[in-house]
Amino acid sequence: MGAGHAHKLYRHGHSPVHQLPPHCKLAAVFCFVIVVVSTPREAVWAFALYGVLLAAVAGVARIPAGFLLRRLLIEIPFVAFAVLMPFVVPGDQVRFLGLSLSVPGLWGAWNVLAKGTLGVAASVILASTTELRSLLLGLQRLRLPPLLVQIASFMIRYGDVITDEMRRMSIARRSRGFEARGVRHWGVLAKSAGALFIRSYERGERVHLAMVSRGYTGTMPVIDEVTASRAQWSYAAALPLTALAVCLLGWTL
Repeated sequence: MGAGHAHKLYRHGHSPVHQLPPHCKLAAVFCFVIVVVSTPREAVWAFALYGVLLAAVAGVARIPAGFLLRRLLIEIPFVAFAVLMPFVVPGDQVRFLGLSLSVPGLWGAWNVLAKGTLGVAASVILASTTELRSLLLGLQRLRLPPLLVQIASFMIRYGDVITDEMRRMSIARRSRGFEARGVRHWGVLAKSAGALFIRSYERGERVHLAMVSRGYTGTMPVIDEVTASRAQWSYAAALPLTALAVCLLGWTL
């Protein structure tokens, strides 16, 4: 894999979390999310402890709270869904501020908000401390199907190229006096989308032919193999193992 692309979520640093191998962090976050999802929703204190664990990891990674909170705005659609649940889920009702709320709906909303927020926060911390190229190398190291890794790699590499192509087409339309103001202009936009698709497809064909001419046989060479020591695996396992202990305690109480 060649040079990676920087992304807005990544925050450059030299913390112990940044220096962990990417496949260790991927495995740790995956196991942490599994533990969080497996925790009974009634164990409210357990989710609070999970939040403390993630805050500790963010502190070690030197990620500012404001940076993390701004990235959490991506879960707003889940919040909107959760807010509606107390009003639409049938079951026993309680009165709060003059509103009739469903008890099962309240528990469901709490379940979605708590687990969704923790999962998104863990993912944001992972993306903030790991470059996209390193994430792809980590997925490859974890034996994800090579085809999926290659698809993700090309999507990242050529996403900006396609976006720039779309921007140039938009500038060309505006330079000719076109402004999309209603349904009658949808035909022009549809033709633009079709042209963008054809250009992208043809670019993909040219890139594939260029790769084949240079010896591509279906797999991408790995130039810098990343390995992890036992100490690094132990360090990464601290988060999911601590969460697992909290989860087991939540099931027993």
